[in-house]
Amino acid sequence: MRWNPFINADAAVAAVYIWGIALLFRFVRSIAGNTPDSIVDPIGALSLLVFSVALMGFLFFYRPVMLLVENKKAEAISYFLKTLGIFGAMALLAIMILSLF
Repeated sequence: MRWNPFINADAAVAAVYIWGIALLFRFVRSIAGNTPDSIVDPIGALSLLVFSVALMGFLFFYRPVMLLVENKKAEAISYFLKTLGIFGAMALLAIMILSLF
């Protein structure tokens, strides 16, 4: 079976996740206002980092690793690079659009 990063939308899921987290932070920050720093802040930040790395690792590496296991090295590399390229283009586009505002 041929995997297509355009159809499977791994990069799109990653972008939606990042935007969702950013919007959630913005919403929580607007509600909370100025709150004093506490031990909860770094614990929350590190927990979110670990969760995000695990999720992105799954989205970007699961299918290429499965292709490698099936001994399809060229397809695995191609799929990974396409997914990474699509995500990079989406991130660059988002940064360019947001810099206009």
